[in-house]
Amino acid sequence: MIFICNTPNNAGVAIYGDYNDFEGFYEALHDIVGDEGEYLHYEGARLRILGVCYDLRHALMGDRDYEFVENGMDEDKRKRMSVLAPDCNLYLVVHVLWPEILFVTMALNVFLEVYALKQVKASGSEELFDDKKVIWDKNIAQVRILQAQLAEALQDTVSKNAYARIHNLLNDYHITIIKYLTQYLDILNVRFLKMDKEKRLKNISISAKRIANPNEDYFFLKHQVRKEADRLNCCVEDLKVNLDYPEYIVW
Repeated sequence: MIFICNTPNNAGVAIYGDYNDFEGFYEALHDIVGDEGEYLHYEGARLRILGVCYDLRHALMGDRDYEFVENGMDEDKRKRMSVLAPDCNLYLVVHVLWPEILFVTMALNVFLEVYALKQVKASGSEELFDDKKVIWDKNIAQVRILQAQLAEALQDTVSKNAYARIHNLLNDYHITIIKYLTQYLDILNVRFLKMDKEKRLKNISISAKRIANPNEDYFFLKHQVRKEADRLNCCVEDLKVNLDYPEYIVW
C-alpha cells in the first residue's frame, strides 16, 4: 500500500509504493481527472495532478528513486514456510513539493465529487448523490488512501495546532479550483525551496493558507497572466511564469 513521509529537509513528501501500487494509483488519477477538455474550468488543476502522474509513470519506468522496505519476513518464517524469500521489498519513490501536494490534495476533493456524480449519472440512478453507486469504486478508494496517507504524514510533521489548521483547509469544500491560476503554485514552490529546513517546516501551514485563500499577489498575477494570454491569443494554462526551479533539489 502507498505510504507518504516528509522528506529529510522538509522540502516536500516522498510517496512510496511497489509497482502495483503505483500502477493502480496512476490509473486512478487519470480516470478521476477525466479527458482533456472534459472539465474546462478545472484544466489548470487537472494538469497539476497529471504532473504527479508523470512522476508515477517515470517511476514505473525505472526513472525515479527506489528504496528497500522491510516486509516482516525473517529466518524463522522462511523455515516454517519452507520458502526462499527476501526480508525487504523494493518500493518505488516519487517526491512532490509541499505546496504542490497540498494543492493536489485540495483539487482532488473537487475532482472526486465530479467523478462520483459522473458515475452516478452513468448508472442511471435517479438520485443525484447515490453513495451506494460509488462507495466501492476503486478509483475513489485509491485517491482517498493518498489523502489519508498525506494527512498522517502531516500529523507526524507539523505541530498539533498547525495540523488542525491544515486539516480544516484540506477539507474545506468552499475552496474553489475553478479557473485556478496554477502558475501561482510555481511561485509558492520556488519561494518554499529558498527557505532553510526550519523555516520550511513553519511555512507548510502558511502555504496551505495561501493556496486555499489567495492574497493580493495571486490576483495581481492572475490579472497579468490573463492579459498576456489575451495578447498572445492563447490559453492561460499555456503560459509560464519567469521562474527557475533548482536543477537539483535536496529533498
